[in-house]
Amino acid sequence: MITMRKATEYDIPLILDLIKDLARYEKLLDNVCASENDLKNHIFGENKFVDVLIAEYNSLPAGFALFFQNFSTFLGKPGIYLEDLFVKEEFRGKGVGKTLLCEIAKIAVNRGCGRFEWSVLNWNPAREFYEYLGAKAMDDWLLYRISGDDLNNLAK
Repeated sequence: MITMRKATEYDIPLILDLIKDLARYEKLLDNVCASENDLKNHIFGENKFVDVLIAEYNSLPAGFALFFQNFSTFLGKPGIYLEDLFVKEEFRGKGVGKTLLCEIAKIAVNRGCGRFEWSVLNWNPAREFYEYLGAKAMDDWLLYRISGDDLNNLAK
């Protein structure tokens, strides 16, 4: 019923639609400015930055995960950071999210990674699901972000 596959360039419109679905769910749709060309360049281009998995349920697109490799200086090993995981509402509760997470965990183990991390909005009910799987909230760490004009000013 659930199949997992690595995204191809053919999936770019689907990936962008899923990103918009995720942003809508998170009430952040106005923040999406990514284009199909951006995705093509950064997921499939010469200097690719991320990996994308597509989950299908009975051959229908059900969700996706976008992740990239990072590095832990304390562990001295690479890690995987899950930037986005989204399952369409009609497929939630059917094992799609768990299958995506398990697939990324397998990739992390195969790559010799020391950890697999992601951020979750504090109101997201999926937090209970993640904790059920064994994920631990890093309550003592705060996420900081710099972007837009502030990023450009810092770079000067």
